[in-house]
Amino acid sequence: MKIRFCGAATGVTGSCHLISTDKHKILLDCGLFQGGAAMEALNREEFPFDPAGIECVVLSHAHIDHCGRLPLLVKKGFKGDIYCTDATGDLLDIMLKDSAHIQEQDAEWQSRKNERAGRPPVEPLYTVDDAAETVKHIRAVSYDQLVEINEQMKIVFNDAGHILGSAIVELWVEETPGQPRKIVFSGDLGMPDRPILRDPKYIKKADVVIMETTYGDRVHEANTESISRLLDIAVRTVKRGGTVVIPSFAVGRTQELLFELNKVYDGDVPGYTEVLKNVPVYVDSPMAEAATEVFMRNAQVYDEEMREYILRGDHPLVFPGLRFVASADESRALNFDRSPKIIISASGMCDAGRIRHHLKHNLYDPRNSIIFVGYQAEGTLGRSLLDGADEVRLFGETIAVKAQIHNLEGFSGHADRDVLFSWISHFQKAPSQIFLVHGEESSKRNFAMYISEHLGWGSLPVMGFDEYELAPGVSAAALTAEEDFAGEASVGEIRDRLSDMHNSFEEVLYNASSGVNSGLSAEKLAEIKNAVAALEKDIMSLGAAVTRDRKE
Repeated sequence: MKIRFCGAATGVTGSCHLISTDKHKILLDCGLFQGGAAMEALNREEFPFDPAGIECVVLSHAHIDHCGRLPLLVKKGFKGDIYCTDATGDLLDIMLKDSAHIQEQDAEWQSRKNERAGRPPVEPLYTVDDAAETVKHIRAVSYDQLVEINEQMKIVFNDAGHILGSAIVELWVEETPGQPRKIVFSGDLGMPDRPILRDPKYIKKADVVIMETTYGDRVHEANTESISRLLDIAVRTVKRGGTVVIPSFAVGRTQELLFELNKVYDGDVPGYTEVLKNVPVYVDSPMAEAATEVFMRNAQVYDEEMREYILRGDHPLVFPGLRFVASADESRALNFDRSPKIIISASGMCDAGRIRHHLKHNLYDPRNSIIFVGYQAEGTLGRSLLDGADEVRLFGETIAVKAQIHNLEGFSGHADRDVLFSWISHFQKAPSQIFLVHGEESSKRNFAMYISEHLGWGSLPVMGFDEYELAPGVSAAALTAEEDFAGEASVGEIRDRLSDMHNSFEEVLYNASSGVNSGLSAEKLAEIKNAVAALEKDIMSLGAAVTRDRKE
């Protein structure tokens, strides 16, 4: 078995890892490179493998740096399945089509520029039609569901807590009968104790770990501290007559911001509600609006706090004063209205989309505040602003940076060093190989040293853009794999019943979330809540039965 790192090995974007045996080739992710002209030029280079020879893609989540080259893969000849969670499948439909639309727009703009200079036109990396064809390849599965993707490989998706539907991938590869080896791909890990999503799941055993290190060399401030700072900045900005502009990723970060603002706008938070309650909040991103609708359709993956909101007849992603901006004309009109407001707009790194127009019209005014709530890759406009640029170029104009620039890392959807270390340290035995990816060089290097110093696992984890051959043989994780595969027939009936219960549970939550806007009575909501409690009790009983059966 070999692993070849084809992206996110020397930086943060372009996640793509090729797993091959003598019989099969699969990909873990197929993401877009982002972060300036040099990085984006990598998207137009040929894949270091034949797309038609890839059997399937196992996708960790729907962020563009993990899924954004899937339409190009299909365009180049890929015909296999794209395995992902249900929620990721829902998000892919909007994410890929939006990305394709941007590709078409950028190519059209560059072609007009080339024509004036006497140069040939530019073809888009892929089109909306390519994205629509890609969506047909999605094969969505549930968390914790064992899926056989071929006679050598099985996968399970585990909750990663990063964005809706994000997953840690367990991949068992059995080249030698009875001797499976286990690869664990972290995808992007989230922070624990955050709203909306469940915490990242700990995995106990692995032979090989492929792990992200976006924030492997720093510790975030507490989420509660970032929330307080966000509200303090908003209040100060409003009192001086300014506008708050928040560049935000359309999927995940925007919904978390809405969750926190709901507490202020739909409640009574001393010191904040009285100042902000009449200040409109605009979400200026059609994709963010579509993503929010996907969030509302996928209540089955929420954490307990979100489920409680829904079951008592509230949805914390909707509140008085919130307005979704649909048309480009409405978006432009926001910049002619100088009254205080909060604008949440994509893209989160300011490299495309409507946010660039809002920055053009707000950066020069010292009354305004620009608040970053997510990672800014090298080479992006967002990174330049965080690094202290005095002026930036937008739409052919030089714009002075006079607005206040703030960075709230507590909102980050990525695990920090301490959470990454907690996750890796939960393996009961040192994996035979650890590959650190999805991080800048200093982040990977410092995290590798931190692992070595604190766990005493010997040699440093591997960092590189290369192909590695994994030595054959039974390993620590092989026993776990055998235990997982053995005994399935004996618990098959119970497993089916668990699946039925799970589906019923999802249906109840979906009906409850849909009922928020259709006026369910208090009695009906109470009935649903009791049904959920009964189902959860049954699921726990059946889980105990599975455990007893395995022990016997």
